Amino acid sequence: MTKTATVRARIKPDLKTKVEHIFQKLGLTTTEAINLFYKQVELQQGLPFEVKIPNMTTQKILEKTDQEEELIHCDNLENMFEQLGM
Repeated sequence: MTKTATVRARIKPDLKTKVEHIFQKLGLTTTEAINLFYKQVELQQGLPFEVKIPNMTTQKILEKTDQEEELIHCDNLENMFEQLGM
């Protein structure tokens, strides 16, 4: 079957660049990634992931990390475990 349908979407340029870089690392073109997503929606009969509004605690944490507040930087895995007290 030939592929002749077109999908158009407006996306923030920085988001598009970041996501296409991830697709490249995965060995996918944007078209292949969209086809993969559509196929999963078809197979799952819905979105292939859970969609929900984060609770207030998660929202606050996401806002802080977006503003680069209260972040803990680790040099390596061992340093991360040390900072977590493990």
